[in-house]
Amino acid sequence: MTSLNRAATGAAALLLAGALAAGLPGPATAAPAHAASPSRTAPLAATPARTAAPARTAAAPAADCAESVPFRARTEGYRGFRIPAVVEADGALLAFAEGRKDSLADDGDIDVVVRRSEDGGCTWGPLRVVADAGRDTIGNPSPVVDPATGRVVLLTCRNEHGVMAHRRVFVQHGDATGTGFTPPREITAQVKPDNWNWYGTGPGHALALRHGPHPGRLLVPANHSHRPSPGAGYRAGAHSLYSDDGGRTWQLGYVAQQSDSGLRLDENTMTELPDGRVYSNVRLQKGGSPGTRADAFLAPGGTQLLAPYRARPELTGPVVQGSTLWADPYLVFAGPADPGARAALTLRVSDDQGLGWRAGPQLTSGPSAYSDLVRVDADTLGVLYEKGARSPYETLTFTRVPLAALAAPGPG
Repeated sequence: MTSLNRAATGAAALLLAGALAAGLPGPATAAPAHAASPSRTAPLAATPARTAAPARTAAAPAADCAESVPFRARTEGYRGFRIPAVVEADGALLAFAEGRKDSLADDGDIDVVVRRSEDGGCTWGPLRVVADAGRDTIGNPSPVVDPATGRVVLLTCRNEHGVMAHRRVFVQHGDATGTGFTPPREITAQVKPDNWNWYGTGPGHALALRHGPHPGRLLVPANHSHRPSPGAGYRAGAHSLYSDDGGRTWQLGYVAQQSDSGLRLDENTMTELPDGRVYSNVRLQKGGSPGTRADAFLAPGGTQLLAPYRARPELTGPVVQGSTLWADPYLVFAGPADPGARAALTLRVSDDQGLGWRAGPQLTSGPSAYSDLVRVDADTLGVLYEKGARSPYETLTFTRVPLAALAAPGPG
């Protein structure tokens, strides 16, 4: 297994460096918003639902387009934007984020917002508010496109202002243009047992399964805290939730609670493999295990673990969320690679469907944190991630990565 403590070398590094130096005068900025956000006094507000637009083909990206900035701190009336999620819908890209109104804290007046790109992530349309819970927090966006209808299904979680606990779960449906979503509908009773407290969907994209016995199933990675017995303290766990009817009804999938193993399972990302198995990679929240990542494989359908989670210390990095994507023939992991700081956002690549990992392209050496991955086209991968010069939380930046840059470096 190639060491993960070195930067990508050879042709892959040259390809990415060429793409990032392709002549952009600076990061492309998103277009200004054209409409005010919905009233902030409503208990749960959303933009009105609209009929999905006809299918379209995405516009070709500019030849020199490598990087853009769909979200920048201290704009659009928000102190900052965090927690990225991105999906492809009807030939366009939809970039979701938490819009944090008053501060960068995880609690407070937090909305879910979205921008749309019709040219592969080079430029972005106006910011739109997808969900607004007034002074409360609604976040952890986890979007997926329902293959049966083409509609976007968005999972989020809500907690009261000042209370980082007792999280509730919601679902929304929107058209592929990203301009209209139904109001958030609560599904907590369907997917959260009574002895759970914290609940986090994603964050990052969810899955629409293509292989195995449940094609079309919507599968959402998630994490939680649970109380193993009355009076006991809360412990961490990972799980999935799923829908077989386009997001109308939901069920709890697998549940992993491995506190006795020393693994404090936290934020969860999943990818379907070509044989139908589902790969799960989770953040380890402190605890006594080596490293900060763990992974496991699930049976086709995503509701049963094939074996317990195991620590993956070779995926070096700080305690932070990460993201995964299948980009044939590679399984790709995105996350900071600096073990001492949220910095050096780097792609790690597996040539054997998650059994081993090697270093891939480094997108930045500077501050960076949460991320999500999307397939832009047959030759390009997109990474939406937190990036800045002094802090990771200055922008959400979108970088286009040629798939050829993921190839293993040749001998010599």
